[in-house]
Order: sequence, then structure tokens, then C-alpha cells
Amino acid sequence: MLSIHSHSGGGYCDGVSRRNFLKIGGLAMGGISLNDVLHAEAVQKTGRSHKAVIMIFLPGGPSHQDMFDMKPDAPGEVRGEFKPISTNVPGIQICEHLPRLAKMMDKCTLIRSLADCDSRHDAFQCLTGRSTKQQPPGGWPSMGAVVSRLQGVTNPAMPPFVGLSPKMGHMEWARTGEPGFLGVAHAPFQPNRGGGTEDMSLHGITLDRLRDRKTLLSSFDTFRRDIDATGLMGGVDVFNEQALNVLASPRLLEALDLSREDPRIVERYGKGENRNRDDGGPRLPEHFLAARRLVEAGARVVTLAFSRWDYHSNNFGQLREDLPLLDSGLTALISDLHERGLDQDVSVVVWGEFGRTPIINNKGGRDHWPRVASALLACGGMRHGQVIGATDKLAGEPTERPVAFGEVFATLYHQMGIDVTKATLTDLTGRPQYLVDGHLPMPELV
Repeated sequence: MLSIHSHSGGGYCDGVSRRNFLKIGGLAMGGISLNDVLHAEAVQKTGRSHKAVIMIFLPGGPSHQDMFDMKPDAPGEVRGEFKPISTNVPGIQICEHLPRLAKMMDKCTLIRSLADCDSRHDAFQCLTGRSTKQQPPGGWPSMGAVVSRLQGVTNPAMPPFVGLSPKMGHMEWARTGEPGFLGVAHAPFQPNRGGGTEDMSLHGITLDRLRDRKTLLSSFDTFRRDIDATGLMGGVDVFNEQALNVLASPRLLEALDLSREDPRIVERYGKGENRNRDDGGPRLPEHFLAARRLVEAGARVVTLAFSRWDYHSNNFGQLREDLPLLDSGLTALISDLHERGLDQDVSVVVWGEFGRTPIINNKGGRDHWPRVASALLACGGMRHGQVIGATDKLAGEPTERPVAFGEVFATLYHQMGIDVTKATLTDLTGRPQYLVDGHLPMPELV
């Protein structure tokens, strides 16, 4: 939520106080000033092409063997309650509760052998491609921050990196992607830190009022004259002007305003619950639609978190609620990207921090299992309609083509037009750091 609370008295522009109106010029981006972001980006070259990544994080570690790597011939305490169904790619089967996805598996790739998961309830590895261990000073930057640094903005009114995950009870799941040693200039814009996009407000200044260009700009002009006269800020420099332009432009606001979308498209994505599930995230397929609208408007990387998948008990009952919503939202996103001609430019990745135990526990749940996990990739101009890697008969260990998170990141960077063998970033000690640790794009995909 973009929310600015004013106090009574001493107000400007519809009652907003001087102190709080200043925060509008420093639009919250992960607790940083937007004008700082624009200042840093102004001295960088920006990429001309508009490739993008939508990263869907499933907080808690989804059970791979109940979704993408089913073992129907395993003992009952392993295979669980769900049955596999065939997809439109011969030989590939997935869970019966993902029927829409099964019909478009030719547009997707399953990785069944992610083999270097951290044993941590944390989105960090999915956002950076790296372990939390042995980080350089400042920490590893997330993909969104890296792309922001290397490729910059596509449009001054659209942040290159947007994180849609709201606050959660377990905040390590709510990470949208820290900038690490790249600094706050490359932190994500976070519109949902107080709720859904429909809650976006500035001291009660609604989307409709922000669209009133004349009134808004008149208010800004009055504010500028006042602070110039008092010497409070010594004038508003060019970067504050750009920060105000983001607010004044309809581009970002319209991308976040789902009421502007064709109702038939909104219905296709499905409607979820705008509330957090325990200590996890909300089940909002609407965020998938918001992600598509944001990349279409110019964002380069959009991250989001969907539901809560840490099912130590009642695993199958909870999956019966989650999987249909994931199925509708994800397939709507993939279809949407193809129909709009964005499938060659926008990559989609879906994953969690680790897998689940092969053996179902006595509470009907599965526990943490970092030895192997699954992921799904779609679009991005990659070769799809395939499965990469395999696990043993219990889905407990990789037996073919172990895949590292860094390989997936190298592939996504490659599809963004970034050469991971050459591109480096300077850390806080002045040392150049490669984007991934010795990994190359996956030959199966590129």
C-alpha cells in the first residue's frame, strides 16, 4: 500500500501536511526514496529491448510429488491421495487438480531435479539464485535489482522492478527481492505492503483522484511555490520532479488498476482470497494479472508470492483448495502472454524454497525436504513441452540431470539479453562479482 497519513492543521493540498506531503516526492519503494532511485538510474545506460521476468514464489515449499513429479506406483504412504493425469505432451503427467495446466504443457517446462535447495523457510534463494551463506558485504542482490542495475528503466513513469508480495506473518516468505550490495536505488517498488492493489492510496487520494491530472498538478505547483518561498527544501531538483512525475503519470496506476481490464480476462484468472493464510501469503490469482499488466507497461522484473505451502498436516485437504486457484491464475497468465505476443519476451518461473518429504507423516502432511524440488518455466522464448531431470521411485533424490538454482538464473538472464559469462557487478569492497557462480544457461531451454 502507498499510504501517507497526515495530521490535522498546517495542511496543504486537500489537508495533507507539509511533513507528509514531502513523502509523496519520496514515494515508498521498500522504504527508500523514489527520487534516489531515479537519481541513480539517470547516470546509467538503459537497455533498449524490453525483456521481462515474472517470478511466482510458492511460500513454504510445495510438495513436488503431489504436483509435478507424481509417483503413482509408489506405496500409499508415498504416492498420497492424488492421481496423475496426462497432459497434451505425450509421456508427461501432472496432478489431477491442475487440469488447465495439463492442456498447455506444450507451453511449459517442468524441472523435477532442483538439487541445491537451502534448508530454510526463506524466499532468498528463489529471488537471488544463491544461498544465504557466505554473502559479500551488503548481501547478494536479487534478480530484479540486478536487472534494474544493468538495464535500467524502460519508461520514466514505470519502476523496472516491482514486488507484489504483501507483508506476511513469516516475513522471510514476504521478500520481494532485496537490492543487496547494489544499494537502495535498485530496491523493488512494493505497492502491496498494506494489502491488495485496490487499497493503493495517498492520504485518501484515490486512483480516481490521482487520474485528475489538472487538480493533482495544480496541487504540486502550489506545494513547490510554498517550499521555494520558505526555503524548506531549497527547491525541488530534477529527480524530485521525476518522482512526482511517476505519481502524476497514469502509467503505473493504470497497470495496477485491474478494473481497467476486460472483465472476461479478469474472470479467466479467477478470484482468490485477499487475506494472508496463517503466516503465509494470500491466494490471489489477481496478482498474476497485475504482473502481466506491469510488464506490459514497462516493468522488467515482477515478483509475487502465492498462498502458503508448508503443509505439515492435512496436506491433501489444503492442496485441494490451493491447486485450482494456482491452476486458473497460472494458465490465464501463460495464455495471456501468448495471446498478446509477449511469450517470446516475458519469462515465467514458478517454484518454492524446497520440496517435501517422500513419506507422509502421521498428521497427513509432508515435512521439509531440501534434497530435491520441482519448478515450472513458461514463455520467454525458451524451448518448452519437456521435462528436465528425474527423481527416484520415491521422489526423494535426483537420479537424472541435477539442476542448480544458478542454472535457472543463468537461463533467465540469458533470455533477458544478459551474458552471464561477461556481466559483472561491483560489490562494496570494489570486487567484481559475476551474476551466477560458474553456471551457464541450460542447453535444454535456450
